[in-house]
Amino acid sequence: MHKKNTTAAQGSASNPGTIDATRLLPPRSSGTLVSRQPLIDRLLDARQRRCVVLRGPAGCGKTTALIAWRQQLLPLGYDFAWLTLTGEDNDLSRFIEYLLASLAQVDPQIIREAAQLEGRGTDGEAVERTVIALVRGIANRGRELVLVLDDLHNLTNTAIHEALQWLLDYAPANLHLALVSRSVVPLSLARLRSQSLTLELDLGDLRFRPEESEQFLRDQLGEITPSEARQLHDLTDGWVAGLQLLCVSRRRPRQGQAEPGQLRDIPAFETFFANQVLAHLAPSDCDLLVYLAVCNSFCAPLCAALTGQPQAVGAATTLLARLESDNLFLISVESGSEQRWFRLHPLLRETLLKRFATLSEDEQRTVHARAWSWFRDHDQLDEAVRHAVLGGQAPDAARLVEAHAERLYAHGDLRLLVDLMRCLPTEQVQVSSALCILMVRLHIFARDFTAAAQLLDHLWQTVPDSDAGARFRLVMLRATLAVQRDDTESAMAVLPQMLHPPREADAVLVGGSINILSWLYMHRGEYELARRIQLERPQLLVDGVPLTGTAAGVLQGRCLVGLSLAMQGQVNQAERVYREVLYEAERGGKACSDPRHLAAALLGEVLYETNQVQAAHDLLTGWLDILERISIPDSVLRVYSILGSIQWLAGNRLEAFAYVERLEDYANKLKLDRLLAYSLVWRVSWHVQLGEQVAAENRMAQLEAIHARQHDTEGSPLKEIQVLTMHAQARMQAARGDLQGASLRLEQLLAWCESHGRQGLAVRMLMFGASVDHQRGQHQLARSKVLDALRRGHRSGLMRCLLDAHPNALDLIGEVARQEQLDPVLTFYVERLQAARFDPVAPPPREEKIVGIRRPTVQGVGELSERELEIVQLLGQALPNKKIARALGLSPETVKWHLSHIYSKLGVNSRDEAVARMRDVEASRDTP
Repeated sequence: MHKKNTTAAQGSASNPGTIDATRLLPPRSSGTLVSRQPLIDRLLDARQRRCVVLRGPAGCGKTTALIAWRQQLLPLGYDFAWLTLTGEDNDLSRFIEYLLASLAQVDPQIIREAAQLEGRGTDGEAVERTVIALVRGIANRGRELVLVLDDLHNLTNTAIHEALQWLLDYAPANLHLALVSRSVVPLSLARLRSQSLTLELDLGDLRFRPEESEQFLRDQLGEITPSEARQLHDLTDGWVAGLQLLCVSRRRPRQGQAEPGQLRDIPAFETFFANQVLAHLAPSDCDLLVYLAVCNSFCAPLCAALTGQPQAVGAATTLLARLESDNLFLISVESGSEQRWFRLHPLLRETLLKRFATLSEDEQRTVHARAWSWFRDHDQLDEAVRHAVLGGQAPDAARLVEAHAERLYAHGDLRLLVDLMRCLPTEQVQVSSALCILMVRLHIFARDFTAAAQLLDHLWQTVPDSDAGARFRLVMLRATLAVQRDDTESAMAVLPQMLHPPREADAVLVGGSINILSWLYMHRGEYELARRIQLERPQLLVDGVPLTGTAAGVLQGRCLVGLSLAMQGQVNQAERVYREVLYEAERGGKACSDPRHLAAALLGEVLYETNQVQAAHDLLTGWLDILERISIPDSVLRVYSILGSIQWLAGNRLEAFAYVERLEDYANKLKLDRLLAYSLVWRVSWHVQLGEQVAAENRMAQLEAIHARQHDTEGSPLKEIQVLTMHAQARMQAARGDLQGASLRLEQLLAWCESHGRQGLAVRMLMFGASVDHQRGQHQLARSKVLDALRRGHRSGLMRCLLDAHPNALDLIGEVARQEQLDPVLTFYVERLQAARFDPVAPPPREEKIVGIRRPTVQGVGELSERELEIVQLLGQALPNKKIARALGLSPETVKWHLSHIYSKLGVNSRDEAVARMRDVEASRDTP
């Protein structure tokens, strides 16, 4: 397969099969480059500017000038990412795909975070997150990078323009954009112009000067008199494409050839090209060029196939070599294959496509049909489907997509599937239940849950009961959508159907159903059953074939095994499972991306629980945007909870509440009551510890309202909302002084934990209850609960469950340890707990290293921009990101981006430190 398996393509998040790698490299020059030193000097002087714009008609030397500029900058340590845009890129998802691929040419690490987000939604927030992740990758690399976007005029999609505007606005100092267009660049450059950060060149700057035209003509034609050179320069007005075409005509003189008219624009070029070049080619050669125009690039075997003589590869090879030697605007491209591949000069292709449009519909379809067959046989699915549709063979294209869908899905090639589905006519998709089912999967992949649900409901009504295989797929998709929505009731409703897959079900389907069943059983407290069905995978046979599922599905199943262990409090065993999954998922590449992120999120929870706080922070920081877009709600919940708890430990109160706020926003956006309840419980607990009783009462009222709208949820994970509400109520009772009521409520919670096997939560409730009992004078009962918690905690490897249960938990443990004669094992366990002491109220000591926090340095704030100063002032009012964004008319993502710059400039790592730093500065200014 030509040009597809390149490093560039593989470096992107996208499937390499969808990337035309020839567009990620500067075009090869078809002739000698003219030395244009004055123009190059202007470009060199602008190398530190944010944006360079070259605007002018086709063939005026825009791309050639950038190629020469690139040659000058590479020795200076600059990297270049190049992307030549076509009309097919006028789709936001495809544009992002190619943008990432072009930057991956420079360094795959640049796009590592952005690649995980790519394709997971095309709403404004999703795209802005992707751009910010990309900008961070560029900034972290440090080296100067020029991103060339050639033929930008092909992009008219306003969503793409918005993404490019973000890229310009957020660009770090080491990123420089070069925009090449025939028309006005659709971006706002006013701010950059005011800061002298742009260079804008138009046709007047790009056209050849007379001496440059003469040099070009000498290089192309040999000897030429100055007067002849001046005449040709005047005919073309220094337009490079016109000069090139005149040279072709001069090298191939014809008897009776007419004198050329003026060549100063594209219509003149087309006319002259048709009259002076195409008219003098053999009819078969001319027909071949017209046929080739329908292909983005081509090789000799494809040329032979397009002529209807696939065996005539040798003749096609000879013809292409002759056309190239005659300099007939054929450009050789890098292919990475044994075959030589070419593309047509854009101006020539435009001319030839107009001719192709004049052919009869039957002849056009015949050419597309030949192209479709050739690309299909050479496994270039995207090109094959495109030509099949253009050739009137949409049903064949649909069948091709259906035939390859499961393989591509199993290998993680979802971007290619999206591209293939985009090529198919809507009516063709609608008549195929298999393609509609695939569309549901892609909606879920892009997190368009509403569209997925609507299409599922339609299919549920239209797919007949006799089609057992399709019906089972719909059951699976209903359950998958339910898991993503944290809608356990809907998942439970289809559980009986998942237990009995039909014979038509393949390994992928059955493997997926096993994972969903594990998830459901685990949330029902049936942990052993959740693990057993995973362990029995290899024993499930259909026609003697084990139904294990895909590599990603198996790894996800193992993650769920680890999660079931963690929920039971067996964190040491869970950690081993997660680490093994992470190791294998890293080796599995993009196909195993989902289990890799799930395992990382779950491992972070275990690391925190075992008091490996720094390791948990390092693992999880920076993954939030990715996890929100690709993972299940359970993993998002754990990551936000852990990072919030880490910041609370570090004394960063604002930062801790910011994480809980993000969890709350995530829950509200997807209507996830269970996650919203978790965020409120954290708020109640922290407000109580801070003595903010009114705030705690308000959050408690919200939590109770959520609990009230839930009907009987016994046996459902939504039962957790009742448990969470009782936990928060116990904290509120203790804060109000109702210790007896708090103790009774905690006994009820402990009983629930025992009956549901939630050992980790049981240990937390025991420790919390012991602290309450100690406060109300029930010292013997308190000691009994502490000892029980210590034994359970040691047996399960728990630490933070005990330490975070109550602000006085560790003091109480120390008191009991002094009074009781503990065995050596428990004594050692207590010593480990005491070694983990960290004051959760005061900021960490200056010498303490926790989550990378450092105290503010003695540096000024003069580097802060006006916008950054506004944000810091609002931070001082304890406003969350969402309210800051609303106050300033920004998006929350933009506020987060500004905060990262503020932290860097102030030498801090958190909101709290930024506010403290600014207060120090203000205080120093007020001091005489």
